Amino acid sequence: MAEQRAYLRDGAAIYDRSFAIIRAEADLARFSPDEAEVAVRMIHACGLVDAAAHIVFGGNLVAAARAALAAGAPILCDAEMVAHGITRARLPADNKVICTLNDPRVPALAQRLGTTRTAAAIDLWGDALAGAGVAIGHAPTALFRLLERIDAGAPKPPAILGIPVGFVGAAESKDALAENPRGGPFLIVRGRLGGSAMTAAAVNALARAGT
Repeated sequence: MAEQRAYLRDGAAIYDRSFAIIRAEADLARFSPDEAEVAVRMIHACGLVDAAAHIVFGGNLVAAARAALAAGAPILCDAEMVAHGITRARLPADNKVICTLNDPRVPALAQRLGTTRTAAAIDLWGDALAGAGVAIGHAPTALFRLLERIDAGAPKPPAILGIPVGFVGAAESKDALAENPRGGPFLIVRGRLGGSAMTAAAVNALARAGT
């Protein structure tokens, strides 16, 4: 019988050690303490301490997002994976988490607009944008469409997490947000890196102060 390998088994200890390793290895010096809390959880979600160099906060994002959540703002997500990654118990005001991707109107709308279903689903957010936090962690086309909608007169959300992942359009969509945030707070991860896990981790960190 093979000898059993020794490994850490205590969940709380694993959790604490993970965050200690991140804080020891990641360069967090350019972040405020509140931003570092969010960045650490995003790094934990992707397993890459080098991700710290690509995380960009704009417009006092942490304070704006936490204030919006405390006031009951819903969270609009581009993908179900983002929505399901948000820990409801952490939300400070029983905030609604909304994803319109599976709305039956989306396929026809996407065909009419000549775009992806994820981008078309953004159009169904409507006036809810005025008081909602936005968490885009999957599709670059969704972030591009959000910016188009705002430019066309749609309400500006109080906070935008623009963290889509991929090889086509991801870096460009995030650069477009950072270069012109439309006067609103934002959080991006430059380049191809991003995704649902990092985005949900950011929301969970923003949902309550402290780690």
